[in-house]
Amino acid sequence: MENQETKGHLHPMTTAIREVSAIFSKMGYEMALGPELEEEFYNFDALNTPADHPSRDMQDTFWIKNNFPDHKKRLMRTQTSAMQIRYMQNHKPPFKIFVPGKVFRNEATDATHEAEFFQIEGLVVGKNISMADLKGSLEQFLKEYFGEDIKFRFRPSFFSFVEPGLEVDVWYRGKWMELLGAGLVHPNVFKSVGIDPTIWSGFAFGLGFDRFVMTKYGIDDIRHLYSGDLRFVNQF
Repeated sequence: MENQETKGHLHPMTTAIREVSAIFSKMGYEMALGPELEEEFYNFDALNTPADHPSRDMQDTFWIKNNFPDHKKRLMRTQTSAMQIRYMQNHKPPFKIFVPGKVFRNEATDATHEAEFFQIEGLVVGKNISMADLKGSLEQFLKEYFGEDIKFRFRPSFFSFVEPGLEVDVWYRGKWMELLGAGLVHPNVFKSVGIDPTIWSGFAFGLGFDRFVMTKYGIDDIRHLYSGDLRFVNQF
């Protein structure tokens, strides 16, 4: 019988997204997907982002200059958080979703930053959702993915679409590295999609997924993930 050569190899990002999807599914989340070419309303306005916020500037956002028939401004989405709005417009709570996908930032690249990278958004909406629910869910996910020995910390932070907000850092190569942002959904976000914030509450989180892969596999430079070098990919 002739030897059969391997016909292909999964990229570490593909493998990791499948692993994370399985974890979130086990935790009761459903997957949702959305467009990479996004409208300003979904990416910024409905997420309680002020009109003069620096994230809207060309330094951070890839705006599309085409003259669209509906005259709406469009951009390459800077965050998978835009799917929070799209999903809530078309579904009634309660629900739990996660959104994997590529996002784009007009920024300089280095060992931990890229102009395009993967995020995974999470959104939970129900009654009497608290910060304890958020922290418990994130702790469960981190330990499922990295193992019980993962060293991480919560610290206060600010994002326009949550209040209060926090960030999660993990211990990576002798120092703390920011891994995800999260918080309780801001009442203004609920109002933008017609959900009554006096009845419903929720939390949201966004994972910089490339950094998750770097941390798990000990990769020292995020740019390796997009180099197209088969010598790198075949290690996984």
